[in-house]
Amino acid sequence: MRPFPFRRRAAPDVTAESGDADLVTAVAARSTTALRILHQRHAPWLRARLARRCADADVVDDALQETFLAVWRSAGRFRGDNVAGWLWTIAVRRLISALRGRGARWVGSGIAPDDSCPVASAEDVVLLGVEHGDLGAALNRLSPELRAVIEATVLDGLTTKEAAGLLGIPEGTVKTRAMRARARLREELS
Repeated sequence: MRPFPFRRRAAPDVTAESGDADLVTAVAARSTTALRILHQRHAPWLRARLARRCADADVVDDALQETFLAVWRSAGRFRGDNVAGWLWTIAVRRLISALRGRGARWVGSGIAPDDSCPVASAEDVVLLGVEHGDLGAALNRLSPELRAVIEATVLDGLTTKEAAGLLGIPEGTVKTRAMRARARLREELS
């Protein structure tokens, strides 16, 4: 009797033109080529979005590496068609785990920038202003579900569909919550 009664499926042929879902299927069949293509396609935007949340480039790089390691390990369990949303969910969870373990600094965490912790870009300055200005205070007074929608659609620049996939709610709910959040922010800031 064979030690493993199941037979691994052969990895389908993939190219740079293959769709994300096909790449994940190939990764599940242990195709390193598919993982490389998936990494080349998604790592740049994942790194940029993670860097918005963490000022420590080493932590961001670690989280990104752990993300694709998790993809390698769990590609066979992926269900759905929103690979980008799935990758983002893994990446942000890996970043949170890394931050909990290392005591790294979140961008806008209340630590004032100084020589030991310089602000790396104009975007960081704007995000720090949002976090600690009147808008940041108004955002903090929003309910968590409204704040999550605003962060996903405005701060992260996701489409309604992408935000729905990331947050695990219907697109109509994203639109409704965004409308309610904007109305509350207008009240708070006027």
